[in-house]
Amino acid sequence: MLEADLKAQLKGYLARAVRPIHIVASLDDGPKSAELRGLLDDLAEASDRITLDLNGTDARRPSFALTSPGHDISLRFAGLPMGHEFTSLVLALLQVGGHPSKAAQETLEQVAALDGDYLFETYYSLSCQNCPDVVQALNLAAVLNPRIRHVAIDGALFQAEVEAREIMSVPTVFLNGEKFDQGRMTLEQIVAKLDTGAAKREAGRIAGKAPFEVLVVGGGPAGAAAAIYAARKGIRTGVAAERFGGQVLDTMAIENFISVKETEGPKLAAALEQHVREYDVDIMNLQRGTRLVPAGDDGLVEVQLENGASLRARTVVLATGARWRQMNVPGEDQYRNKGVAYCPHCDGPLFKGKRVAVIGGGNSGVEAAIDLAGIVAHVTLIEFDAQLRADEVLQRKLRSLPNVRIVTSAQTTEVLGDGSRVNGLVYRDRVGGDDHRVELEGVFVQIGLLPNTEWLKGTVELSPRGEIVVDARGQTSVPGVFAAGDATTVPYKQIVIAMGEGSKAALSAFDHLIRHSAPAQQAAAA
Repeated sequence: MLEADLKAQLKGYLARAVRPIHIVASLDDGPKSAELRGLLDDLAEASDRITLDLNGTDARRPSFALTSPGHDISLRFAGLPMGHEFTSLVLALLQVGGHPSKAAQETLEQVAALDGDYLFETYYSLSCQNCPDVVQALNLAAVLNPRIRHVAIDGALFQAEVEAREIMSVPTVFLNGEKFDQGRMTLEQIVAKLDTGAAKREAGRIAGKAPFEVLVVGGGPAGAAAAIYAARKGIRTGVAAERFGGQVLDTMAIENFISVKETEGPKLAAALEQHVREYDVDIMNLQRGTRLVPAGDDGLVEVQLENGASLRARTVVLATGARWRQMNVPGEDQYRNKGVAYCPHCDGPLFKGKRVAVIGGGNSGVEAAIDLAGIVAHVTLIEFDAQLRADEVLQRKLRSLPNVRIVTSAQTTEVLGDGSRVNGLVYRDRVGGDDHRVELEGVFVQIGLLPNTEWLKGTVELSPRGEIVVDARGQTSVPGVFAAGDATTVPYKQIVIAMGEGSKAALSAFDHLIRHSAPAQQAAAA
């Protein structure tokens, strides 16, 4: 099943296990069970700590459970965890085998202390880059707490369940039979939803922090670069981020990051966070800013957070990034995750053999249409302008595909559905003015990004597009407040540019600090 070099790597990883790992497989006579049997044989061959039992009785076949003798662990994979989920499998084996997690100790203790009986079921697709975070978080929870059970289910392999539960977006998580949440979630986010007192405790902890010399708001490439450059100056640095990695987490293939031939968004995001954590940086995850208060007589800028706490700093770097832009048409919100999707890599496999539309003719839209054409029955690409805006090489590829229709000079006006899922959309011909209905089951929106700056209106100068106006040094209209990345007026929203701008903003913040006389000691005592 596995190639020789991958087997060698797996053997090296599994050498870190410190206790026995028992695998119980539930198989049938189908080809997928045969593939799973080959994978499990390779796992057993890779470590003498692994024992394999092929007489499992679980109703989902093929599937397998991981446990360790003497430990109450309920963790199961339904399907073949390859593709993006192979890492989830390796981590699950290591953690079941007693290898410690790198998650924050405080979070691990929170999970272990959760009171209640929880059965989580996560539906994923092998091409989904968002799914592994959720699968790995819940797998770890099942290892830490005997009252937490987790089953990771390949939606493409268990289509009957997907249809019955009306799952049209992955990852989708059920808790004790009821829908719990959809989309990317970290272990901290999951715990926060289960432990209702966690947010209040965290707010109290944050409110008690001493002022920072540089506070970075945002944890994407710009925010990570700013934090590293500030911390390397030896000054007190903090990062308040809603999710570390930002928009990079939703990016599949990255092939233009200089010196790195090819990587994936989640992998790069993990490397960014690991790099930041090598320095003395106070990282505060799951934090969203709601208001920026310019410095007063004490020389401290205040950032108010959604949880009610506030952070203060002598300088602030705003790196809040951007999010997918919505069409803002009737039916879009109603059918979100019920046929309206924003991640073709994640949700594409759920539309196998169906008809879909892609909204947007830029690089993202055309790439999405090309990828989807290999999975779905038919793709209709709808572009507002009179011509596609994607690179010519992508356009040639798209036009060569037999199951793609391109519609230009078209404005999507409504998403249609039957109350539970999408069944069509309406677009208006911008030349003739006629309305047209397209019968389909999925709509993938790829029309660009919207800066996360609504909370800054009235405080920081914004462009008509909502971007933070900055000068050549990253300085905003507010003294001591700098900005970088996709949330700013700097052109070309690229990872490498965001990193450079984040670094520049941190250097500018440091220059601001050394040119103002109030020493850090006075700020800390304020």
